[in-house]
Amino acid sequence: MDAESFSVLYGTPDISEGPSDLLPFCISLAQRGLYPKSATVDGNPHLIKILRLLWPEIIIQRCLVHIQRQGLMWCRRNPKRTDAKHLRKLFLQMMSIHNDTERDCFLTRVNEWEQLYGHRVASLPEAGWVFSDLKRARSMLLSALPDMFHYLYDPDIPKSTNGLEGYFGRLKQKYWQHRGLVQRHRRLYFRWYLRLCPR
Repeated sequence: MDAESFSVLYGTPDISEGPSDLLPFCISLAQRGLYPKSATVDGNPHLIKILRLLWPEIIIQRCLVHIQRQGLMWCRRNPKRTDAKHLRKLFLQMMSIHNDTERDCFLTRVNEWEQLYGHRVASLPEAGWVFSDLKRARSMLLSALPDMFHYLYDPDIPKSTNGLEGYFGRLKQKYWQHRGLVQRHRRLYFRWYLRLCPR
């Protein structure tokens, strides 16, 4: 989807999010002449790797909504651990970063959390779902940091994939009205929707 016009550039049904499907999909975009300056994506490592392979100069912006939603889920709604409580507060602050000062303040808080809790969390062996999810939340945040704030320097880079998610939401809503379609008709329906409902 084009981030400026919110129009669908290309879409195809029945593909997975693994490299065996994503690579040919992205190659087809390159063959159609697409040369994106940036891409706002979720945390799929296969997609990020493929985008950088095909377009080495592309700017990858991680979707802040995906990071926040996944982080809050892993930290739990009402965490009992002190480290999880403070990490949850960091995830809650992410969508309110609008300038360099707020970004620097956020990064300082992340660094403070890492010094107080992060190194210890990383060094301890996993013990149960709660602690393993806390480790996942920490790892995800640290790995995403380098690609979280490109939108601050370029207003054309969206900080979330909300436009695309809204499009998929409408597609799913329409599809559920026809969920009895056989596989062939379902595939044709998605192709029809992608062609006739570009936004």
